[in-house]
Amino acid sequence: MPSQVGLSVRFWGVRGSIPSPGPETARYGGNTPCVEMQAGGERLIFDLGTGVRELGEAAGGPVEAHVFISHYHYDHLQGLPFFGPIFNPQSRFLVRGPTRNGRTVREVLAHQMQPPFFPVTTDVFRAQVEYQPFEAGDRARLGEAVVSAIEANHPGGNLAYRLDYKGRSVVYATDTEHGDRDEQLIEFARKADVLIYDAMYTDDEYLGRDGSPKIGWGHSTWQNAIKIAADAGVGTMVMFHHEPTRTDDQLDALVKEVKRHRKATIAAREGLVIRL
Repeated sequence: MPSQVGLSVRFWGVRGSIPSPGPETARYGGNTPCVEMQAGGERLIFDLGTGVRELGEAAGGPVEAHVFISHYHYDHLQGLPFFGPIFNPQSRFLVRGPTRNGRTVREVLAHQMQPPFFPVTTDVFRAQVEYQPFEAGDRARLGEAVVSAIEANHPGGNLAYRLDYKGRSVVYATDTEHGDRDEQLIEFARKADVLIYDAMYTDDEYLGRDGSPKIGWGHSTWQNAIKIAADAGVGTMVMFHHEPTRTDDQLDALVKEVKRHRKATIAAREGLVIRL
């Protein structure tokens, strides 16, 4: 059961684009995005990547939670059909997400879980599931917690979320490319205790000095993460949405380099819990 006091963040999936299991990614983890937050008696789940399967296994029974989906690319949804609590009649979920191309969150989830994409539909769910469109500028009050959202810079759209609870705050800004929307994100993240930010690439990777260029792919760099964190005056910066081919040893080296420029930085890894 969620704690009745405090705010915590737990990472269940931290990789981007595609799962990357194997011995070289075991320490940071190879599951795609899923972040659980607990604010007092409320449980919140951000994104339904493959990490949500691990969350369900750890729960070991029914779950009551608010689910916030950033966007509908496969790496953020592919854990849903394998999330055990969604098949438990005692589980209850309120699933929120943006309307895209005229389809609500309920319609998008139903559409991607049907043949020929998947063998069964959302009709197999046995939990009590409600769906609610959630757009940039919306606010949801969950007990003493408030969740708000802005539009991030990503192909097809993506919501960045902020959770405020009793003077503490966490910003979840996955899948965002630096550029035109930076000032909006800086204001959105102003004075947050924790900023979870898409630091998928280095500048050299992004610009094509190391491999093919990644401009326009919808992801950012650790160099820009530092700038956003500094300009917004945030506390801890969490590097997130790790490049799937980056090994644990390479991530260790990258974190060491980033800490030379900003000490209050950590890299997300599966099982990491931040308590505020």
